Amino acid sequence: MDSVPLKCLIIEDEPLAAEVLTDYIGQVAFLELQGHCSDAIFALEQLHQTPIDVIFLDIHLPKLKGLDFLRSLQQRPQTILTTAYHEYALDGFEEGVVDYLMKPIAFSLFLKAVNKLERATTPAVKVLDQLSPPSAERPFRFFNVNKNMVRVYYDEIQVVESLKDYSQIVTGEEKIVTRGQIGEMEALLEGQGFMRIHRSYIVNLDHIKAFSANDITVAGRQFPIGRSYKAAVANALAAYFKQS
Repeated sequence: MDSVPLKCLIIEDEPLAAEVLTDYIGQVAFLELQGHCSDAIFALEQLHQTPIDVIFLDIHLPKLKGLDFLRSLQQRPQTILTTAYHEYALDGFEEGVVDYLMKPIAFSLFLKAVNKLERATTPAVKVLDQLSPPSAERPFRFFNVNKNMVRVYYDEIQVVESLKDYSQIVTGEEKIVTRGQIGEMEALLEGQGFMRIHRSYIVNLDHIKAFSANDITVAGRQFPIGRSYKAAVANALAAYFKQS
């Protein structure tokens, strides 16, 4: 039986940080956002009205600080702290928080943190397993595209290109732009037959048509191999074609 989505509450007074967390939560299948509170007093009222499983709690809040708020709760939801100040990490873990995220929060670190959350009806599984069921004959993942969750099969992805804070996923039929830096995409695609060849490019090994010491051809386009990636790319290609 699949686990029931964990109901989440964001307690954050910075609009941009709250927007980032809202976007991240929306990309994870087992999380369900219930609301956003800009201060701890409002959050306390929300907790009394709505069952909440997980709170994303900023430490520096107006009126009542995050850790003081946490200590005031008799029944605490699972808590992930968010802050720009690393010196409160020890205090947070002494209060039994699940994890501690430093701002600006990278999506890859967010995934690692929420993967530590306890779920009631199923054993803990990796976030990527939840998003891409291991039992599926054809593995896929949903990507957030203009607030819509779009299914993309791994075997269709040819190249992922960096667009600064966004990434462009190139398939045989379309180009999909989704939020997330290419390093985060590299973490998401790990173990699925992809290889980072440049600070701006990830390629699908199964779509490589040709390669040399300096570039790789995928779908009729040549992509440069970054100088710092050449040794790792050569080893990965040798291992891949040895298995083929």
